[in-house]
Amino acid sequence: MKKFLIVGLGNVGEKYHNTRHNIGFKILDEFAKKEELSFEVQKLGSIAKYKFKGRTFIFLKPSTYMNLSGKAVKYWLTKEKIPLENLLVICDDLNLSFGSIRVKAKGSDGGHNGLKDINAVLQTQKYARFRFGVGANFSKGRQSDYVLGTWSDEEMKLLPERIEKAILLIKSFGTAGLNNTMNAFNGK
Repeated sequence: MKKFLIVGLGNVGEKYHNTRHNIGFKILDEFAKKEELSFEVQKLGSIAKYKFKGRTFIFLKPSTYMNLSGKAVKYWLTKEKIPLENLLVICDDLNLSFGSIRVKAKGSDGGHNGLKDINAVLQTQKYARFRFGVGANFSKGRQSDYVLGTWSDEEMKLLPERIEKAILLIKSFGTAGLNNTMNAFNGK
């Protein structure tokens, strides 16, 4: 059975729960709710498993805080014997307008500290990442406040549809492959 590690980046704790920076956690939480899965606290994160079309998806929400996500990713890749090409990391992206989706096979961290740590720990940038646009509606020097801020009322209205698309994207990654997923979802 093919296994995939789907990592939603975020920060643990109630004060971060509904922030833009926690979109990775939010997508996995909504996926789990929809499929009636539950997360269990395990080593370096919370884990849920989802079986679909002969595949096993292991959802990971690292408990290491965003900037130290690499340790949890490496641990679970190794523990579950999942090849790097079956890793998908979900994170927020300031360079994309709200709700925009971009899937890439590899790339730089783009200034994202979670990706920066994963790149350093895995010693590669060659893994799939799913960037969810949060926009850049902040004044100079307020980037941190913005990503750690909560969604606007307008964004909250639009989030369910965008998260539904994100769930379909995750399923596609495991069943149709990275290239087909990029073709089907990028820019949608």
